[in-house]
Amino acid sequence: MSLGIIKKDKTAFIMIDIQERFLPVIHEIYDVIENSNRLVKGTSILDIPLLVTEQYPKGLGPTVNNIELDDNQKIIEKISFGCFGCIDFVDEINKINVDSLVIFGIESHVCVLKTSLEALDRGYEVHVIADATSSRTLDNKHIALERLRQSGAFIASTEMILFLLMEKSGSDEFKAISKLVK
Repeated sequence: MSLGIIKKDKTAFIMIDIQERFLPVIHEIYDVIENSNRLVKGTSILDIPLLVTEQYPKGLGPTVNNIELDDNQKIIEKISFGCFGCIDFVDEINKINVDSLVIFGIESHVCVLKTSLEALDRGYEVHVIADATSSRTLDNKHIALERLRQSGAFIASTEMILFLLMEKSGSDEFKAISKLVK
């Protein structure tokens, strides 16, 4: 049984579909955006790969401009609910040699759920970030997180995952992450 002891050199983050058209309908969307920004900045501080997806951007718009992505961040467009149904995503994830995926975004009960289940099926250890994930309704979010827990995913918070990825306090990484989560 895995305990979910995550190592930064074997981890990638996946930010799923935090797009403009979702803004008015997603439960607590601004909390999701705030925590997603912490996670995105955390990947930079900890030197962890970040994959970003957009579900049918012609219809749902681009990633919200409140998300502070690096200018060179590649965004993977998809139409499949699960990221592993997108050839471009599979090509990108295969380029990096990781065992653990940290997954966050929207919607919890659709694209986050399907991607996480597909990742578990492929043998990845999956950590879903509850406070950086949401759906149109709180019920759908809670049901999705319970379904993921039943399937073997670890449910974590933004602050929890960032500190789990560090080995000790006192480093420059620790100081930057501590400042980030305050």
